[in-house]
Amino acid sequence: MNLSYRIYYVFLRNMVSFKRFILPTFVISMGQPLFYLLTFGIGMGAYMGYLGGQPYLHFLVPGVLVSSVMMSSTFECLYDTFVKMVHEQLYDSLIATPVSADDAIAGDIAWGAFRGLISGTLMMIVAACMGVAPVSPVAVALLLVFMAYLGVVFGSLAMIVTSYAPNFDFFSYYTELFITPMLFFSGLFFPLDKFPQWLKLLAQCLPLTHAVTVSRAIFRGIPSPGLMASLGYLLAVGVVAFYLGIRLMKRRLIN
Repeated sequence: MNLSYRIYYVFLRNMVSFKRFILPTFVISMGQPLFYLLTFGIGMGAYMGYLGGQPYLHFLVPGVLVSSVMMSSTFECLYDTFVKMVHEQLYDSLIATPVSADDAIAGDIAWGAFRGLISGTLMMIVAACMGVAPVSPVAVALLLVFMAYLGVVFGSLAMIVTSYAPNFDFFSYYTELFITPMLFFSGLFFPLDKFPQWLKLLAQCLPLTHAVTVSRAIFRGIPSPGLMASLGYLLAVGVVAFYLGIRLMKRRLIN
């Protein structure tokens, strides 16, 4: 893997293109997570009462933040990358310049992470307006760094899928069989302690489960059991996924 400062130019190209659609993109980015906050946090929260010693909305928000990052970075590195690769043939143009294939792919992963960070930040602002905010400014800064890294993790995983995708329909397998189950079996909406043991073990294999654990710990400023294990797991998944995402996409571009 041969990366250089030219990743920045790929990122900048995406930023310039993004400016044309910034308002509708913000609205779309806030759609599903805001729906979760309103329906589950306020609607169902009125019946749930307290969960884990805190109002249900406070339990829900840290998970919604990281799920928002996951969704935005994933879709950016699935559909948008596929369009640039197949329909616009942008990668062919990029690698004809001094920008290498590695730089082009890493730049798009970085852009996917940035899109995820935007979504997570918007949801943090919305949650704060609803009276749910991180415990301190330090927690806010840590959450921003953590969300940026999560964007790299889920963007890289999506890039692996894109490297094999023959068409748009292929992405349905990934979103329906991997992304959607993660939303419901990661502890985002409810604790996992009442689930069967086999399902608890399966949940521990899902990156979003560990992301929710870390997010709640940072949000509340209280270290949780298994926090370091979750951080280690996410670090390992991120490194492996980033390497494979670049390698597999590069192989597809060259072939």
